[in-house]
Amino acid sequence: MTMNPPRVPPASIEETLALLAVGRYVGDRPLATVLFLALRMGRPLFLEGEAGVGKTEIAKVLSETLGRRLIRLQCYEGLDVSAAVYEWNYAAQMIAIRLAEAEGAGDRERLEHDVFSERFLIKRPLLQALEPDPAGPPVLLIDELDRTDEAFEAFLLEVLADFQVTIPELGTVKAARPPIVVITSNRTREIHDALKRRCLYHWVGYPDAARELHIVRTKVPGVAKKLSQEIVHFVQRLRREDVFKAPGVAETLDWASALSELDVVALDPATVSDTLGVLLKYQDDIARLDGGKVNEILNDVRAELRAAE
Repeated sequence: MTMNPPRVPPASIEETLALLAVGRYVGDRPLATVLFLALRMGRPLFLEGEAGVGKTEIAKVLSETLGRRLIRLQCYEGLDVSAAVYEWNYAAQMIAIRLAEAEGAGDRERLEHDVFSERFLIKRPLLQALEPDPAGPPVLLIDELDRTDEAFEAFLLEVLADFQVTIPELGTVKAARPPIVVITSNRTREIHDALKRRCLYHWVGYPDAARELHIVRTKVPGVAKKLSQEIVHFVQRLRREDVFKAPGVAETLDWASALSELDVVALDPATVSDTLGVLLKYQDDIARLDGGKVNEILNDVRAELRAAE
């Protein structure tokens, strides 16, 4: 992503809404309020919600519109300090030791100091986020924290408390200016209250039809006006069905793009059935929407749109 020139954080909620709009993110006032406060107070922002509703995109938009570097820590089961903070380049250290031995270097203490210097240090996202940057503190995205275990969550709590980490061989690295921290969770498990208390919290839910239509027309401007309305109302209706995983906004945008590529101008049962794999990611969900069910939803959508005219 190409960064814009550095900008100062917004000075009001209205400026925050405008900042989101510049990044083509269709946000509402509650989100702009908590985002403004997080930037103003220097607190991490904890975003929770279903997958695909735009949580990660908020960090990307902040990076782009504020001209800050985006550092992303993608969480997963088993994530540990060596992958999140730092590790030593053991292969390079061994080569340096062998070269020193071949040259007859006998000062063991100096050799140990040399191989545990910064040039052999592999900096992972959390350590990178503590380093100074001419453009200003970076945006640190800790994505899908709920995928990690409680041990890593406890370690992260310590890092966020003082924005510092200790490397035994080098000492303590502390951020001169704390990064802008955005933490996301899909709520596959509960995050401990101790970490949430360090953050400002916001639930990112599914948008209503009007805002989702605005999102589609902003992100997929080539889609026909009538088709965009049908897409949004179909997805909104589909979320009320008994499906294992309802489509998020990301799937709505994918579907709009796919239908645009197929030169579709209006939804019909055959097209919907053929493209359900763009919206739904589980075969059981797709199987539930047999031809009759698709027809029923399409009829409801058309009735809703006629009533709104």
